[in-house]
Amino acid sequence: MKITKVYTRKGDQGTTSLVGGVRIKKSDIRLEAYGTVDELGAHLGMLAALLDGQEEQQTIIRIQNNLFNVCTHLATDQSQTPLYPSAHLADGEIAFLEERIDTMMGQLPERQGFVLAGGCQAACQAHICRTVCRRAERRIAALAEVAVVGPEMQQYVNRLSDYLFVLAKIINFNEGVQEILWKNACK
Repeated sequence: MKITKVYTRKGDQGTTSLVGGVRIKKSDIRLEAYGTVDELGAHLGMLAALLDGQEEQQTIIRIQNNLFNVCTHLATDQSQTPLYPSAHLADGEIAFLEERIDTMMGQLPERQGFVLAGGCQAACQAHICRTVCRRAERRIAALAEVAVVGPEMQQYVNRLSDYLFVLAKIINFNEGVQEILWKNACK
């Protein structure tokens, strides 16, 4: 599909179209939910660029594609518009993330405690992705309180944040960067 025009001027008064043409305010929780997922996709693009040539780069690109499906789902007011096929995740995508998490966890030495976000640049970006993912999850949960949202969307984003946490750990481990454990200054 070729994009022939980027601007429409229809959003100049603070509204936008959902899938199916329904117009909503740009301050609507639905837009906040799928906009945050879109933001996550952009941060994942930076992470993929930092992982150039590494095995997990293809996983990140797969996740970015899945997030387009999540956005389509969230951008559809199901009380007015039926879900398009592109508003669903392919079977097995949650299990795929769980398998990646389990594989990476099996490669890590056991360490206890909370870690501070940091390490090498790619691990730092994975942590940024994780925190944006957690925000997206909160926005999706808020939307699900007032609208129909498939439970698999919340499950996928929840599992994705876990994946990103473990990915940051494995990136640092593979780069030989020691994680910094949180120290409670109140003790």
